[in-house]
Amino acid sequence: MIFLVSLARVVFAPLLREFIAVFQIGEGTAGLIATLAWLGSALPRVPTGWLLTRVPRRRVVLATGAVLTVAAAFTSTATSVSMVGFGALLMGLSSGVYFVAANPLVSELYPERVGRAIGIHGMSSQLAAVVAAPLVTLVLLLFADWRVVFVCIAVVAAAATVALYYAARAAALPDAGTADRDLFGAIRAEWRVVLLGVVVVGATGFVWQGLFNFYELYLLTKGIDETTAKNLLTVIFAAGVPAFFVSSRLADRLPRVPYILAIIGSFTVCVLALTVTSGLIPVILLTAVIGYVVHSLFPAVDTYLLDTLPDDSRASVYAWFSGGMMAVQATGSSIVGALREGGLAYDAIFTQFALGLGVVVAGLLVLQRGGRLPE
Repeated sequence: MIFLVSLARVVFAPLLREFIAVFQIGEGTAGLIATLAWLGSALPRVPTGWLLTRVPRRRVVLATGAVLTVAAAFTSTATSVSMVGFGALLMGLSSGVYFVAANPLVSELYPERVGRAIGIHGMSSQLAAVVAAPLVTLVLLLFADWRVVFVCIAVVAAAATVALYYAARAAALPDAGTADRDLFGAIRAEWRVVLLGVVVVGATGFVWQGLFNFYELYLLTKGIDETTAKNLLTVIFAAGVPAFFVSSRLADRLPRVPYILAIIGSFTVCVLALTVTSGLIPVILLTAVIGYVVHSLFPAVDTYLLDTLPDDSRASVYAWFSGGMMAVQATGSSIVGALREGGLAYDAIFTQFALGLGVVVAGLLVLQRGGRLPE
């Protein structure tokens, strides 16, 4: 299920060039389509937190499968860019609901090894990002129709939802979250933890969203050929698979806040390095490093939150964090598209993004050294 809902968010990135050609749109509009998928993922997260105070998590997870099936089927019938955008929003909604319901459930299924469980769950999500570009390439090669991508997602989502239903019926599910019934009380009690998570993941995700959604087009401006550029989008996500595995285990062992700050500082340096890098081999190597570093952040932050929050507020607090950070990062691709249409070069855009993230990192380091961040 997490493979499918993650695919629903990232599948639009390798399709942007296709949308530009088919619908005769600019990079700004194409970036907005990608933004809508991630904005859709952000919008339901806090409302889902409220829903989870009244409905068992497994039922909410099942509902996401039904929503994804319908949303993908609708997108496959799109005849205009507006319909594609609305489909992207709906598919994003399914992922937003899923993550808020499923991540706390996974942590409660394995309370003695939260980092490991989150890492395995996250790796499954990351595999979707790895598969997205090759899947699009294969479908376009075989069928020459981007709509087939969404037909495939709809069919497999329907089958996975049925399978999950029967798996949940046969499983002994935890009751750790039964006392989590006060969405607003949870944020009042844990607002400092939520704010830290939103700043860290929101700011980093904003830069990451703008980078990966336009990565193929960006590499074309560096003289990389079209096929290689598309494959490097796969590389940047493939590097995240071992990152989830390793980082989740490091998060179980290292001081978590310093580890998280080290990750976003490294990502900042990598993006700056990319803007001044040319040549195929250096770009390939840097692509792999960027993919590994940025994907190390997500299991580290999830482990930090889910392993330390109490049972009576875990899902509610995670919903606030999840909705906040997604709202911040979702606009990254549309901002990049707008700046491109305004005449800025990709190198200039990502240099400014990285410098802005560097300011955030520096501020957080000062607060951490002064003992002002929740450990």
